[in-house]
Amino acid sequence: MTWYQPTETERGHLRRCVDLAAEALADGDEPFGSVLVSASGEVLFEDRNRVKDGDRTRHPEFEIARWAGTNLSPSERAAATVYTSGEHCAMCSAAHGWAGLGRIVYASSTEQLVGWLRELGVSGASPVRPLAINDVAPDVPVAGPVEEFADEIRELQRTLHTRG
Repeated sequence: MTWYQPTETERGHLRRCVDLAAEALADGDEPFGSVLVSASGEVLFEDRNRVKDGDRTRHPEFEIARWAGTNLSPSERAAATVYTSGEHCAMCSAAHGWAGLGRIVYASSTEQLVGWLRELGVSGASPVRPLAINDVAPDVPVAGPVEEFADEIRELQRTLHTRG
């Protein structure tokens, strides 16, 4: 696996995403968090997973795409960066592409998540094939995963799948 080395600014945004993921887990939800940042560095929108109440589309990356489509011009969307604790699922990758958003920086990859779930004996966790972002949205620039967050995100997933 090739690790991405983020800048200090990127590291700060990813830290916020992981904190949002932990917040989601503490609220009984799946541990994922994301932040949308403008070309000038302003945090425009952030969210965490909110699927526990039954709407499985309430992923933070999907919410970012919806928000951006309503609140930003096409050029602002294209210049923005989405930071996220986990690489987008296929649904969120498609939403990102359709919304015309720019770069994605992720702390952990789909490949890592699939491996962690296998280690935990979790099967059937998703009704959607685990694909990399560029398998769904080939023109979106991506960077990740980031090694320093791997153990923490793995532990969030372990906690989710082993709590009673």
